[in-house]
Amino acid sequence: MANGMVIQGRELSAGDLCLIRELLAEHPEWCRSRLSIELCSRWDWRNGQGRLKDMAARTLLLKLERAGQIRLPERRAPSPNGWRNQGLAASAPAAEPIAGPLSALRPLGISAVGPGSPDLPVFNGLLAGYHYLGHRNTAGENLRYLIRDRRGRPVACLLFGSAAWACAARDAWIGWSRAARGRNLPGLANNTRFLVVPWAAVPCLASHALGLAARRIRADWERKYGHPIYALETFIDRGRFRGTCYQAANWVRLGATAGRTRNDRCHRVRAPVKDIYFYPLVPDARQRLCAG
Repeated sequence: MANGMVIQGRELSAGDLCLIRELLAEHPEWCRSRLSIELCSRWDWRNGQGRLKDMAARTLLLKLERAGQIRLPERRAPSPNGWRNQGLAASAPAAEPIAGPLSALRPLGISAVGPGSPDLPVFNGLLAGYHYLGHRNTAGENLRYLIRDRRGRPVACLLFGSAAWACAARDAWIGWSRAARGRNLPGLANNTRFLVVPWAAVPCLASHALGLAARRIRADWERKYGHPIYALETFIDRGRFRGTCYQAANWVRLGATAGRTRNDRCHRVRAPVKDIYFYPLVPDARQRLCAG
């Protein structure tokens, strides 16, 4: 592994990789969870509220194993992600068609969907059943929103997570250095999923939903994670979508991706080209993201 490889937003040095290998060799009795907690403690890898980033560390270890860099101990129990996602699509059947002007649905209600919320099965089921990318459990910082119309019918859902580590067009537009990006990337959130239910044919519903989320996400994010965010990003598959609702909601198109995945270090893995959109949540978003 070359020095400076970034996984889960963390830049790993050769020394970091040696530490992981040493811990694996010295403590063969440790489970994966014990290893990830030890790494977080040694690196002092914490979120804005001071909690160890245990889930991010577990994902980092899995990615290293898939890359052939380490060999993790066998799982002691089945991964909970499998049963968490079983039957999600069946839990969100199609509903009666929703049509007409947006005014007939307003006021729309938006709610943050957390663990244990009665809206969580609805949110998960909608994304799993009707979003073209499906839905997986999200590691790291994230927020889920479910939007309902005045009659309480779900009409849209949005998922926000950690920003992409590197994106040439975005990074050039922001103007931050590599060091500033490393410091301030948590100030940027990625809209990784956005779904308007397919049985809703309502003009301006999508852009209105984006606006509802944008108006409250800063407060919700800081309340949950203890640090602010200053802007949002998203990546739109130009082979499927034109980004019209993002444009109508005043998101700015910054350019397009190069058609590579975040793990493509050898320029061999191709991916669909995506348009990059950016939405500042504060007037001086770029300056804050570039701050020292």
